[in-house]
Formats: sequence, structure tokens, C-alpha cells
Amino acid sequence: MTPDSTAPSAAPMEHATVHHRVHLVGVDGEARTTTVSLPAEFSSPLRPDLVRRAVVATQSHRRQPYGTSLTGGRRHSVQWSGKGKGVSRTPRLMDSMRGAQAPNTVGGGQAHPPRVDRIWAKKINRKEARLAFAAALAATRERTLAGARGHEVPEGLHLPVVLDDPVEEISSTKDARALLERLELWNDVERARDGVRLSAGRARRRGRGRRVPRSLLVVTSRADRARGFRNLAGVDVVSAQRLSTEDLAPGGDAGRLTLFSHAALLQLQTRLAGGH
Repeated sequence: MTPDSTAPSAAPMEHATVHHRVHLVGVDGEARTTTVSLPAEFSSPLRPDLVRRAVVATQSHRRQPYGTSLTGGRRHSVQWSGKGKGVSRTPRLMDSMRGAQAPNTVGGGQAHPPRVDRIWAKKINRKEARLAFAAALAATRERTLAGARGHEVPEGLHLPVVLDDPVEEISSTKDARALLERLELWNDVERARDGVRLSAGRARRRGRGRRVPRSLLVVTSRADRARGFRNLAGVDVVSAQRLSTEDLAPGGDAGRLTLFSHAALLQLQTRLAGGH
């Protein structure tokens, strides 16, 4: 570089943290002039592979091991006639040529039945779980991902929606519906309500008789807040301390339409700063 040449400007910070900001929305449905800075995790890279791994791991921990009876298909008095009789070596009922007990016979035991000692739980590294949670948070800002999940997002609404703290005092379904209508989000609740399906077959006897699509997710600062949203179809209410990747990405698909209260956002920032 020659002495008279112009010195280059300062090099950009390669690891600078980007903090996205959104407008604070009041309970009247109007956006305030005040903007709220989102935690740095909302600017994390989108990792759908990690999000799905984390959700599958969480679901696997709820799976109950099952297996067949140790004597299932083997409750017969059988005999084998021995070699050289011109028949197969299948065990047969006493004084009969009817096969029994073997896996290749009617009513016989399974060849390789499910066992109760099988380990269904899947593991995920702690760092990967944190990256998946951060990626799920970042996906709540993406309108395209919300639309891919089937959510109906009105034009001009910035995601995620950060509401003023009085939203946590809503205790009636009527007030909750009025707020969602002012935000033009009630159509998404109706979409979930119209999508309720009754399961066919044995699922009804096992507590899985009704399938409800997922709608909004309301995140509060503490448990038992914003109780008016709990009775709406497909709407889940969860506290910031118990918010999980599966809440943000049901089924492993990120981009759920999420509403945060301002106090919940501060609680979430404290939780993320502690490494949880």
C-alpha cells in the first residue's frame, strides 16, 4: 500500500450478533410505536434437520414399551413325529396332522415379536438440542414457514407477535376471541376447528379418537396465565420456562404462528442467557 493511498475502513465484525426488532402490539390490536428487541436466538440459522431430530427425540421419550405375551401362540399340546415320515418338521397337535405353535402355522407364535426390553428412546446432544430450540425460535419470524404449516397470516403482521402484558389477564374465551379478531388471526382458529377429524377404528378406545390441527401458540411469563385462550381449537398456552422445541414445531415442522407477551419475552431471554 502506498503512503498516499486511502486507508481501508474498519473490517466488519464477522461474529456480530443481529437482534431483530418487532413492534409491540396492544390488546386493542394496534401496533405501538415502541419496538422490542428479540433475543439473539431469533436470528439463528434455520436448521430443519436439527428441529426434527429434537422433536422426534422428545416424542420417543413418551413412547411406552410393549410386547407380546411370552406364551402367546404357544399354548398347545404338540408333538413331532420325527424324521423320515415324509412330512415337515412343524409341531402338530396331539393325535392330529394340524400344525400349531410354529410361526408358519395358523394361530402360532410370531417369529420375531416386539419385546418390552426394546429401548425406544432416542438421544440428542445437549448442544444440538439448544441449536434446535434456537432454530425453532428463529422460524417463528418466517412468514413462508408459517404459511407452509397452513397458518393464515394477515398482511402487515410482523412475526412473531409480541403483545402487551395485559394479554396475560385475559381469562374468558370471549375476550380472547375478540383480541384475535382484532389481530385478524381468528381465521386460523376456525381453520383448526373445521379441521377436527374423528379417528377410525381402535384409536377411539385408546384416547386418540379426535385429531385437532395445531393453531396458535400463546407464550406467557408464568403458568395459568391467559386462560381465555385454552378453550380455543388448536390453541396451546405455555409458559416461557416450559417452552420446548416441540411446542414451536409440532410434528417436527418449524414455523408455528406464535404470540408472545412482553413479559414472556423477557423471561425467555433470561432463560436463554442461563443456557437452558
